[in-house]
Amino acid sequence: MRLDIGPILSTLGRHKLTATLIVLQIALTCAILCNATFLIGDRLRWMQSASGIDDDRIVRLMVSDIGPRTDTHARIEADLAALRAVPGVEAATVTNSLPFGPSSWSTPVRLTRDQSMPSVEAGAYYGEAVGETLGLRLVAGRFIRSDEYVWVDDHAAKQVRGSPVVVVTQALAQRLFPGQPAVGRTIVIGDEEFRIVGVVERLARAGDQNRAGVYETLLLPWRMVTAYGGGFAVRARPGEAGKVLQSAAAALKAVDPRRVIVEKRLYTEVRDRYFATDRATTVLLVGVCVALLVVTALGIVGLASFWVAQRRRQIGIRRALGASRTDVLRYFQTENFLLASMGIVLGMVLAYAINLLLMREYALPRLPLGYLPVGALVLWLLGQAAVLAPARRAASVPPVVATRG
Repeated sequence: MRLDIGPILSTLGRHKLTATLIVLQIALTCAILCNATFLIGDRLRWMQSASGIDDDRIVRLMVSDIGPRTDTHARIEADLAALRAVPGVEAATVTNSLPFGPSSWSTPVRLTRDQSMPSVEAGAYYGEAVGETLGLRLVAGRFIRSDEYVWVDDHAAKQVRGSPVVVVTQALAQRLFPGQPAVGRTIVIGDEEFRIVGVVERLARAGDQNRAGVYETLLLPWRMVTAYGGGFAVRARPGEAGKVLQSAAAALKAVDPRRVIVEKRLYTEVRDRYFATDRATTVLLVGVCVALLVVTALGIVGLASFWVAQRRRQIGIRRALGASRTDVLRYFQTENFLLASMGIVLGMVLAYAINLLLMREYALPRLPLGYLPVGALVLWLLGQAAVLAPARRAASVPPVVATRG
């Protein structure tokens, strides 16, 4: 016996409140599921962002000296010499920050001196041979030479000017000079003009969760000092980062036993700390999605079971008139499909409304259309799976039930 949609809709019309509640539940689940899935994917992509450096080979150490020191530059040179002598160390320097690290340094960049507003606020890295130490990939020009560096504290005191050269990332070069080669061009930082001598493939900025300009960074020709908040960055040979970290800390203590090692971490640990909030948010959103799907499935099972109990005599009459078990099973599955479809249509509208709110309040990107059919498919499959057990119980009702009562 073929089922007609009309009788199903007529039956649902006699149970308006119950049907409306399940439709609203499915709609809310659809809206939240689409947006939560989108946010989960967005967070996962963000957490997998490339830093641009040799993640598995970099270690970071922060030190604090006891008492005032007047021989800052000489002490840093001695520390670096000790670190470079550690077995397994390939390079070492003092830098102001690391990609996805806790401390953010930035500088406004202009194209001309008379430009009133900066073209971009770029992430800034200080430290001699930072690019070479971190393992950046040069795609044009060259790195800053050793003779072009000056100490950052001398530069800040305006005792020396240093060579006006700078290395930028591809992202920053494209932002400043779209479709044009950047090497040889000049930019203005502060009141100084700098000539771009090299372009590196990628280098993420530190401390800032703003993703739009995460790779718009540059390397300045200033040797960093620990007194300005700098830390030691060491590149180890492959597979030796853990051993080098312990040996490097011991080497620094050997140079000055009174100093305090404030921090010693593998770069992978630095990166994990940066993305800890994103990771927790992702776990929370996954939990919300699972909880919503479970609650929705239980709601469908409860409603279907209730309706089966209410309609036992109606089902018996249909069986007595010739309906097969398959017909009864298909009836309840079709009924659930219609309810799910109404909820999904309403949920898609609600999903976009929630996304527009998130875009306005939290500057999130627009929800891609591809998430809507995926969410619809999940809810359709969930509905069919949830109604299957009650529908099978309905299909097992014998025709003799029609003669009772």
